[in-house]
Amino acid sequence: MGESITEGSVQTWNKRVGDFVEADEVVAVIDTDKISVDVNAPVSGVITAVNAAEGDTVEVGGLLFTLDTEGKKDVKAEGKKDMKAEGKKDMKAEGKKDMKAEGKKEGCKKAKAENASALSATGGSKSGRVEKRVALSRMRQRIGERLKSAQTEGVLLTTFQELDMSGVMALRKKLGPEIQRVYGVKLGFMSFFIAACAKALEEFPGLNGSLVDGGKTLLERNYVDISVAVATPTGLVVPVVRDAQAKSLVELERDVLALATKARANKLTLSEMEGGTFTISNGGVYGSWVGTPIINPPQAAILGMHGIHQKPVVDREGSIVARPVMALALTYDHRIVDGKEAVTFLKRVTDLLQDPAAELLKTVLPFQPSIQLAA
Repeated sequence: MGESITEGSVQTWNKRVGDFVEADEVVAVIDTDKISVDVNAPVSGVITAVNAAEGDTVEVGGLLFTLDTEGKKDVKAEGKKDMKAEGKKDMKAEGKKDMKAEGKKEGCKKAKAENASALSATGGSKSGRVEKRVALSRMRQRIGERLKSAQTEGVLLTTFQELDMSGVMALRKKLGPEIQRVYGVKLGFMSFFIAACAKALEEFPGLNGSLVDGGKTLLERNYVDISVAVATPTGLVVPVVRDAQAKSLVELERDVLALATKARANKLTLSEMEGGTFTISNGGVYGSWVGTPIINPPQAAILGMHGIHQKPVVDREGSIVARPVMALALTYDHRIVDGKEAVTFLKRVTDLLQDPAAELLKTVLPFQPSIQLAA
């Protein structure tokens, strides 16, 4: 499971005692602080014992279930199951009419019982309002703990900038079709932001560092591994784009797509989620206007992207024009980064994105002659 994971809880058992399992077949799913992990049968055999119930905490390396490798698949039982299903199919039409009237009676009884139970749970209320307690998943609990820890231990401040997205949007429109034709990649916005942040982080290494030795030492890096926040049905995960400073827009876009696809399918590995040095979160895809993101410990900073809105802007000629504007929010740990450094970094990112053709693309786009920009 990885060195950072020491325990988990049993989310589901896919097999029961007495079941035959093939080698590598999923027997159970373990919910950890970061991801859900499939537990596969190491060899074929019959399950003779399980040592934890669903919801129980289990330690890494502990005995989860026992297999009898001499056990054989019960073909006879399998045949009975098939015959049973066939029999049910034949009997269904025969007994449908007789069961209908009986079912109505039972249904009425059940409905009355459930209604009485609901009224009891709400103090006899006739409005039908019901409350229930739902246990938080291990991942959800861990997310809360980490965010609270970030607020408690860090000295967090947020600075803002408005970004005119005209340059990125125009360039994406111009180059997108040709890039998709040549490389088979659909160019999105995230790759531009990763490229800009990676370049700026090389110029402002403090924001790419983290505190170690109990906060006495700053760990600096000569590489940029950017965590990209992805919302999934089970919670927020942050897979990592490695060596972003050395990759082209096309490579970054491929990485983001592959990681996001795996995240939503719950297929990420721990190694794909660990070791990020800076995070980018895009609340704009959900309609966010502006907000203050919380850093992902032990990182020093996080950039929050927000929605694009048409706003009146005064251009270089002094005319008022409508521009697509995005609010950017940079939250940083003041123990590591001073306000001047944070503001200058965010301004640098903004400048790179507002005129991407001037500097950004020359270092991160593998040009083909047919799509090369004029100098």
